[in-house]
Amino acid sequence: MSGLYFLDTNICVYALKGMHQPHLERRMRRGSPKRIKVPAIVEAELRYGAAKSTNENRTQRAIERLLSPYSSVPFDHACAAHYARVCRELETKGQPIGPNDLIIAATVLAHGGVLVTHNVGEFGRVVGLVSEDWTQA
Repeated sequence: MSGLYFLDTNICVYALKGMHQPHLERRMRRGSPKRIKVPAIVEAELRYGAAKSTNENRTQRAIERLLSPYSSVPFDHACAAHYARVCRELETKGQPIGPNDLIIAATVLAHGGVLVTHNVGEFGRVVGLVSEDWTQA
């Protein structure tokens, strides 16, 4: 594995729920934690999900365990420039994506990384964004 990999929310949810995803589990174990990143908005989405869960404390601890080996990547000026470009391009085509997904895509693009997601259809509309689905062989 080379380069930086950024985890999407759905990938983290699969890992948190212990869903049997042998390809995902293998890729996450095989990857160096220094090369796997988490956009800050992904952490926010996970924590929001925990806040809505029936056992918030247990879920928050599980999130902390999952994310602890990885660096969180903030949304910064470089990300903002990518956000504006991608948003405009998708709007012009009449193919917008959700605002949090725009932030995720912009973060990955700003850092020249690869997005690890099961939602390759939506993210596939973002020009220049490289994605991989680690739930598939």
